[in-house]
Amino acid sequence: MKPGLHRGQLTVWKDEQGFGFIQPADGSQDVFLHITALKDRTRRPQAGDVIYYYPTFNQNNEVRADNAFILGARAKSVSASTIRSTSRNTVLKHLVLVLETLLLSALPMWGAIQFALATANPIPLILYPAMSLWTFALYKDDKSRAKRNGWRISENRLHLHELAGGWLGAFVAQRTIRHKNKKRSYQAVFWGIVTLHLLLWLGWLLLK
Repeated sequence: MKPGLHRGQLTVWKDEQGFGFIQPADGSQDVFLHITALKDRTRRPQAGDVIYYYPTFNQNNEVRADNAFILGARAKSVSASTIRSTSRNTVLKHLVLVLETLLLSALPMWGAIQFALATANPIPLILYPAMSLWTFALYKDDKSRAKRNGWRISENRLHLHELAGGWLGAFVAQRTIRHKNKKRSYQAVFWGIVTLHLLLWLGWLLLK
């Protein structure tokens, strides 16, 4: 996580214990917030508050919020130029994600279009978007279960959906909700599936 001022929304706040979790605006992993990290405690935080903070790391390398304040409670502590800079960085990250997604999907979608024209079979052209949406939803559900310490969706099931055409949705989920994007063994299998799809379409187009 880059240093500097960050923005997010307080999604969980346990007032009796004095802590909660911030969902960063860039979609990265949740950030722990303790009441003592707030510079201005004129009012207690509430779920839904917009929080500005500086990320730090504890001894376990977990991200925590420091020098935080609630938007509206102490808006004077941050300049308008700083807020605009944070917004520009967020927009830039979204544009990069769109470009990466378009580049990654160009070969399979072109192959699927050519396949549909050559064989009058639109199944691959329909399968990719449908499975991607389904796989994205599974990622989001699994992250929600992880936060609740609930029963998780198995990695094999996620990989199966990726293999069936949902790998592009998995890629977007990994970048936006920051789920399954750091485990090396998982990433190795995921990118193996992506490579397989790309090679299959490349081979079909060359042979065609």
